[in-house]
Amino acid sequence: MASETKNKVLYGIENCYVAKITEEGGKITYGTPFKMPGVTGIAPEPQGESTPFYADNIVYFMASSNQGYQGDLVLAMTPEEFLTQILGQTKDKNGAIIENADDQTARFALMFEGVGDIKKRRWVYWDCTATRPSREHNTKQENIEVGTDTIPITMSPRSTDKAIKAYIEPNEENQTVYNTFFTKVYEKDADAAV
Repeated sequence: MASETKNKVLYGIENCYVAKITEEGGKITYGTPFKMPGVTGIAPEPQGESTPFYADNIVYFMASSNQGYQGDLVLAMTPEEFLTQILGQTKDKNGAIIENADDQTARFALMFEGVGDIKKRRWVYWDCTATRPSREHNTKQENIEVGTDTIPITMSPRSTDKAIKAYIEPNEENQTVYNTFFTKVYEKDADAAV
């Protein structure tokens, strides 16, 4: 096997996709991923805590909990598919998207690609929830300032196996799986998507 060349830095975000979760009888299935165009950033912050246990005048054991991540997904404009499939909003016969106090949100997988200095790394968070996006509307001045939507997202341990996230970089052995990463939600030791 040839020696691996690893990324030294990561930057940027592109190719963001979402796949709706359906869970029945303790089994999760994912819908077909749809694209979230215009993403400008995501900053997941780890959730959980560490609690030290002291004995023999030292930290004898460190108990920690991993509760996933929380962060904001920032994009140019929230796609209609996300508003309707994930946030539960409805589209009327005139094409108006209607938000209702009783909208039922859905869980979803979040996938995206980050650029590296050598290879592009592809990420999946398996079990996410989101709240409504916030948007700032500003008046047009001499220069146009593009507004963005900010969607608060929680990336939790998956209910079926506690898996939270994974990433993959392309190599000779996984090229087919890597190339089809956004066609269906990646699972551990997966073969190429069909």
